[in-house]
Amino acid sequence: MFGIVRPCSHRLGDALKTEWMAHLCGLCLALRADHGQFARVVTNYDGLVVSVLTEAQTERTPAQRRTAGPCPLRAMRTAPVARGEGAKLAAAVSLVLASAKVRDHVADGDGVLARRPVAAAARRVAAGWDRAGARSGAALGFDTAVLVDAVDRQTGIEALAGPGTPLLAVTEPTETATAAAFAHTAVLAGRPENTAPLAEAGRLFGRLAHLLDAVEDKASDVASGAWNPLTATGTSLAEARRLADDAVHGIRLALKDARFVDDRLVHVLLAHELRTAVNRTFGTTTCSHLGHGGQQPPQGNPYGSGGAPGPYGSDPYGGNPYGSSPYGGNPYGGGSPGGPGGPGGLPPQFGGPPPAPKRRGFWAGCAVFVGLFCTCQICCAKEYEGPWSRKKREGCCRDCDCCDCGCDC
Repeated sequence: MFGIVRPCSHRLGDALKTEWMAHLCGLCLALRADHGQFARVVTNYDGLVVSVLTEAQTERTPAQRRTAGPCPLRAMRTAPVARGEGAKLAAAVSLVLASAKVRDHVADGDGVLARRPVAAAARRVAAGWDRAGARSGAALGFDTAVLVDAVDRQTGIEALAGPGTPLLAVTEPTETATAAAFAHTAVLAGRPENTAPLAEAGRLFGRLAHLLDAVEDKASDVASGAWNPLTATGTSLAEARRLADDAVHGIRLALKDARFVDDRLVHVLLAHELRTAVNRTFGTTTCSHLGHGGQQPPQGNPYGSGGAPGPYGSDPYGGNPYGSSPYGGNPYGGGSPGGPGGPGGLPPQFGGPPPAPKRRGFWAGCAVFVGLFCTCQICCAKEYEGPWSRKKREGCCRDCDCCDCGCDC
């Protein structure tokens, strides 16, 4: 399970948490019902936003919910789950985009996919998901060819990208795909006036997802020599943050132009949780359970040479006392040459930072995902290791009551 929209249950509250889980389970069960048990592995947090948007634009009816049987992810409890066209559209989009992810892993030769027999099997699975997504989309009046075309163009754009290439030229295919999916929710809901604002919100959502994925993967991509849009185009983290902040702001403005019957969950996911996702990715989160003793993690350079002022911000000897050290700059890291965070720094066994975890291959990740799924860790664990990225993740409905939402709108 993956995605940038991963809300804490305490920020949702009981009512919205129930609604969010209903859409998450609805997407999972729609995949199983229409495409088989194995298709459930493509369930992801971002895909359910399509289901949420569709329902938010329509009057609620009893037919939009059904009671699902016990599930390991719900601690073997029954629960109301979403059903209908929104869940089916989310399933179709998730299948096509997961297919693209598989083909990308095959092209990069990740893990066991470097072996020809495994790669051939993965391509067959991806092709099956493409066809299944196309059938489901066609039944809803949605042509998934726009998604496939965007994925195909992505490869060519990345091959031509280099220093000086605008980063937004690289994110454009993702923006086009998500814009089409968001806009079609207005068609399903019978709200043609919402098509343009939701297309804009979808375009910026795709941009944000691409940017945050690039930032999260940058260190591991550099270590493995894999292609990364920030590295390839020479885009700084500061510029990536500016673009991410602009995207979040643009999504909020676009949502204000759309008409909803009940936009509470949409607002929480696309206004507040996207801001949280940006802060989490860039290490500026204000969620107290990520710090020690309920304190916010320190921001910026503690020595006052950038970011937040530190204890040496007014130092009469020039700010950072380690800036001209003959032993390699700041000995406390932060990426300085010679420090633990930079080349020539201390190795891990002597107090240096651990190496970036190596990504798992597609099939190995699937095996780990099944284990996490069946042991309820994805749902209930405070923290678990992502099946593919190996990054630390948080359970989607863990008991967390230590943060302040900090709503500003």
